[in-house]
Amino acid sequence: MSALVLPASLPVAEIFGPTFQGEGPTAGQQSKYLRLGGCNQACSWCDTPYTWDSKRYDLRKEIRRIPVVEIVEWAAEHPHAIIVITGGEPLLHQRTDGWRSLMAVLRHTTRRVEIETNGSLAPKPVTLGVPRLAFNVSPKLANSGMPEDQRIKPEALEAYTDLAHKQRARFKFVAANVTDLEEIASLVDRFRIPPHATWVMPEGTTAERTIDVARSLADDVIARNWNLTMRQHVLLWPGERNR
Repeated sequence: MSALVLPASLPVAEIFGPTFQGEGPTAGQQSKYLRLGGCNQACSWCDTPYTWDSKRYDLRKEIRRIPVVEIVEWAAEHPHAIIVITGGEPLLHQRTDGWRSLMAVLRHTTRRVEIETNGSLAPKPVTLGVPRLAFNVSPKLANSGMPEDQRIKPEALEAYTDLAHKQRARFKFVAANVTDLEEIASLVDRFRIPPHATWVMPEGTTAERTIDVARSLADDVIARNWNLTMRQHVLLWPGERNR
């Protein structure tokens, strides 16, 4: 990696790896994670509330600003690992100098980059300019406890569907039971999400819960021509941070 890096920083909750990507089409592949602070949603089952929930966490202690230069140096230590930028909601930072600086560096890397997003914010040109970057888009269902108008943003989801047809985005829905699959189906139809880019992930923060939910979903997911992803980090290291 080499590019001019501005004297800018990003609000980081966690920076760790190498580990494995736990979810989606690249599950099991070596990855390094940059978890940014801040989120524009508040899912009832969120497994990273320390990135945004000021009622339960002291965010001044949970989140620290790290210079982009240091982030780049950290990423360069393992040049073959996928770089995963997650949150919270990382795309909240697209207008910042820190984000623009990081994207400027990533434009020059040959490695793959993934951004995990809730799909409520469309990617801006500064983000789309990274050639080997793909989006893991996870629109929230009613089981998140949030009203639909806060979690489903049509303009943004249409942009991600277009990227999915170009192999630059895939959709990952968290399902707690078979009933959730009907809601997923309505979104897939509404936004014309291609089957190859549709992934269902069992809700769960323990290995036992994750496996039980996955078993209850598997046959129906197959019948709908979708994909099923486990949560490898939950199966391997339940409840542990930085894994």
